[in-house]
Amino acid sequence: MIKNLTAVLLMMTCTMAYAQNDLLNELEKTQDSTITYAAATFKGTRIINGHSVETVGKRNLDFMISHRFGAVNSGVSNFFGLDQAQIRLGLEYGLTDRLMIGIGRSSYQKTVDIFAKYRLLKQSSGYKTIPVSVTLFASDAHNASSTSAELPFYTIAQRETYTFQALIARKFSDKLSIQITPTVMHRNLAENAIDANNLYALGMGGRYKLTKRTSFNVEYWYTPKKIGSTIQRDPRFTNTLSLGFDIETGGHVFQLHLTNSKGMIERQFIGQTTGKWNSGDIFYGFNVSRTFSFDKDKKRSKSNGY
Repeated sequence: MIKNLTAVLLMMTCTMAYAQNDLLNELEKTQDSTITYAAATFKGTRIINGHSVETVGKRNLDFMISHRFGAVNSGVSNFFGLDQAQIRLGLEYGLTDRLMIGIGRSSYQKTVDIFAKYRLLKQSSGYKTIPVSVTLFASDAHNASSTSAELPFYTIAQRETYTFQALIARKFSDKLSIQITPTVMHRNLAENAIDANNLYALGMGGRYKLTKRTSFNVEYWYTPKKIGSTIQRDPRFTNTLSLGFDIETGGHVFQLHLTNSKGMIERQFIGQTTGKWNSGDIFYGFNVSRTFSFDKDKKRSKSNGY
């Protein structure tokens, strides 16, 4: 009798435990379903020159061509810059939906750059509210150009530049997104004795959606010439201002822009910009990206924030 009663109590206890677990699982599912992630804060992995918070999806490969013509004020003999050109070819791959890696090669200064981006936070609302998206970025740029009297390299290590950024963005509405990008850059060999090896900058960028497939973008990189009494960089270098349009056509994203920077990677457009808008040192350029998916079993969800 006692054994039978014990068995009944054990069965009842197990049943109640399973029921409780099922209830908790259902509650967690309900809570998850009430979380809404901000999708497509920006159309691509770049705002204009600088990176955006967006990352390439898992098992997706993004092939990017970046092109920069000469300065508009180069005159009619150079067809106002169209006779001159710099190009960067890049590949970006999503290891996960949060982590991506990339490599690129620029004709300007014959620079090879590698980088990694990790999406730390995704903006969300509902049961779990996160006000901003945060992506961490780190890169290494190797200047492979021939050594010169202006910038002589004596070792391979002197050719390296390391950049670390926190990309912080918020999508305020379906039309407006804004991002700030605190940046620390270390150059093993600075441009000259005036420049510091460590450069601190703040990037500011935004996107305003004009139509379903087009948007107007703006980007500005501020680098103080001095921090306290310490000189950061040569006065000949200026801050970078860029204006552009994004056009999405299915698997392609076209980014057309005007900028006062000849370079297309962090080392160049943050630390080496010499162009001035009021002097006509404006470069017309574009980015074109094409995404290839290698994940046959999973389609990227529009509701997952990527």
